[in-house]
Amino acid sequence: MITIPKQIPLIDEDNVLPITAFIVCGGALAIILAALAFEHIGGYKPCPLCLKQRWAYYFAVPFTALALPLSLYERRDAAVLALTLVAAVFAVNAVMGAHHAGIEWGFWAGPTDCTGADLTTPGDNLLGALRKTQVVRCDEPSWRFLGISFAGYNALISAGLALVAFAGSWFGWERKD
Repeated sequence: MITIPKQIPLIDEDNVLPITAFIVCGGALAIILAALAFEHIGGYKPCPLCLKQRWAYYFAVPFTALALPLSLYERRDAAVLALTLVAAVFAVNAVMGAHHAGIEWGFWAGPTDCTGADLTTPGDNLLGALRKTQVVRCDEPSWRFLGISFAGYNALISAGLALVAFAGSWFGWERKD
């Protein structure tokens, strides 16, 4: 006869912090690599707001990569701090992504730096510079899937990573010995 235990622990409570750091690091790395692939392989040029939204991923990858060994080697406080900072950065990035998506949907105006390059430098051939300039506008999405643009997906993914990082830091703080 087969006996089934009453409770099967899926994740040991002591491993929540390193697992969370691994998930957030892997997710952030996958997303930034996908963004770079869309840009360099797919030919989708990012606007200035898109580039600013990448900063969260550039920040998160090394911080969560650092939090992983810290959480494994009895430096839980530093790992919790790193995950909390990453969670806060992703929460801000989610707001930035939602703001950018709102600009794309025409809910509000975008920043003035989304209008193109500065062509007023003295001595330049203005007409030649205009011909060479490719404006990447913040208010026109270059791609949509299921009605959601890159900025919209960034808002959703950043919010999800923020929640995972906050949960990991919360449980890591609760388990602090």
